[in-house]
Amino acid sequence: MDNENINQGSPLTSQPARPEDNSKEWKLIEKVLMDMQGEQKRARRWGIFFKSLTFIYLFAIVWLLRMPGEHGADMLPEDNYAAVIEVNGVIAADQDASADALIGALRDAFDDEKALGVILRINSPGGSPVQAGYVYDEIKRLKEIRPDFPVYAVIMDLGASGAYYIAAAADEIYADKASLVGSIGVVGSGFGFVKAMDKFGIERRQYTSGEHKGFLDPFLPENAEEKAFWQSVLKVTHNQFIEQVKKGRGDRLKEDPNLFSGLVWSGEQALDLGLIDGLASSSQIARDKLNTEELVNFTYQPSPWDELVKRFGASMGRGFATLLTEQTLSLR
Repeated sequence: MDNENINQGSPLTSQPARPEDNSKEWKLIEKVLMDMQGEQKRARRWGIFFKSLTFIYLFAIVWLLRMPGEHGADMLPEDNYAAVIEVNGVIAADQDASADALIGALRDAFDDEKALGVILRINSPGGSPVQAGYVYDEIKRLKEIRPDFPVYAVIMDLGASGAYYIAAAADEIYADKASLVGSIGVVGSGFGFVKAMDKFGIERRQYTSGEHKGFLDPFLPENAEEKAFWQSVLKVTHNQFIEQVKKGRGDRLKEDPNLFSGLVWSGEQALDLGLIDGLASSSQIARDKLNTEELVNFTYQPSPWDELVKRFGASMGRGFATLLTEQTLSLR
């Protein structure tokens, strides 16, 4: 009996039988092994791909950081040309149309021996009176240094308020018949949240040193005395604006009670009021006034890195908070 059991093979001592080469079990094992091998190859390929992508990304960041902003084109024509400087968008310290950017471009143009003159190509609703004033004063200063170097302003879709402030420093101003021109006024805007706070039971706590330190706080009731004071500030700024426009335009301005009321005019109306000198485009001014077909853009161009940061909108939250909580003064 014992010999029989040994000869037949006990379950405890028997070896597992190897599957036949053509059996279903062997084919399944072979398929699993091949799949595992293919998965490893794919993992290696993706690893190489992502490592390469990371390297390219880091290289691009380093390249962007090393690239400076520029004030003009790399390839300049051999002949003389008109230097074009664009005033686009809101005029503010942190925008493309900041005083620093525009003044830098103006100085480059005035220093360029091949430039025949400057064309300010304007498409802006206005902005900071301080920034606009800086640019206005710099144009006047540069004109004293190089009086034979003409400055023309060409208003495209919009040249209003602070943008017109800058244009008034030019020797002549031009626009299209449908351009919007003027808006010679000052605005200070904000919000009041007192009723909303009362509705939701919110208590405002503010601690100041100085009787009027918290004036124009949007979370406190409006104070008549402080409102009158703020209105006087706006009036002084408005008068400064009017004075600079009159200096720039002189006797070309027509007498009209609404001229400095903040109204905006079409190009045709602005021509009748003496706010502009004619209807023309930038290329037409280059041909007729500077006798050249060549236009070279001297506008300050931010570095690609600055553009990338700007696209991420790093200052969006700060700007929204400013809009809600601060009184801002602007020419628009």
